[in-house]
Amino acid sequence: MTPSTAEHLPQSESPCVEAADPLTPGPRTLAQAARERRDIVTGQVMDEARLIRFVAGPAGAVIPDLGRKLPGRGLWVAADRVSVETAAKKGLFSRAARAKLSPGPDLASQVETLLLRRMLASLGLARKAGELTLGFEKVQAAVAGGKTAFLVEASDGAADGRRKILGAFHRSSRPPRLIGLFTSAEMGLALGLENVIHTAFLAGRGAERWAFDVERLVGFRPLFPESWREEP
Repeated sequence: MTPSTAEHLPQSESPCVEAADPLTPGPRTLAQAARERRDIVTGQVMDEARLIRFVAGPAGAVIPDLGRKLPGRGLWVAADRVSVETAAKKGLFSRAARAKLSPGPDLASQVETLLLRRMLASLGLARKAGELTLGFEKVQAAVAGGKTAFLVEASDGAADGRRKILGAFHRSSRPPRLIGLFTSAEMGLALGLENVIHTAFLAGRGAERWAFDVERLVGFRPLFPESWREEP
């Protein structure tokens, strides 16, 4: 697999300020503006989908609020490891909260772990909702038919089976995004099954919601092992 091919593997708040967007002519709607927050690291205003919300916890702790439901003033940081680490090291959480906060040195890793847990939990819900296809032949057909938003391959699955599935991916008119974050055991536990290797997350509202966490995770780790890029 060439590098160029691999790159195409489907891969109380502060007042909101209207963001200038040359691709969106005219004024922003109230609903759009309500989804925008200011990154405490750069000061840039961006959509909530590109940010991680934190809140102040007991004893000055900084708590990631990935579901954006915890009470308290939100402290918003761009969804990437460098931004979270910068906010922690430079005291930007304390400055934004106007209070002494002490974020842990592993805060970015906490966010990564919580995102992975959310994604696994969402896979379990998607199976119950009938939004997943499982098994080599069914997944291969779903991918080839352009019905799949995400191809979720066990990170410890056999390379031969993965190559065959990716063959269907290359033939698809609507290739999915490749995810290789979880072991077979992790996927099996989330889905209540054994020996889960190949999974297709079918296109639809569930996949759209899952994509929200996928996009945030991109800033913290690759979506599949780097070695997969070198597989023929």
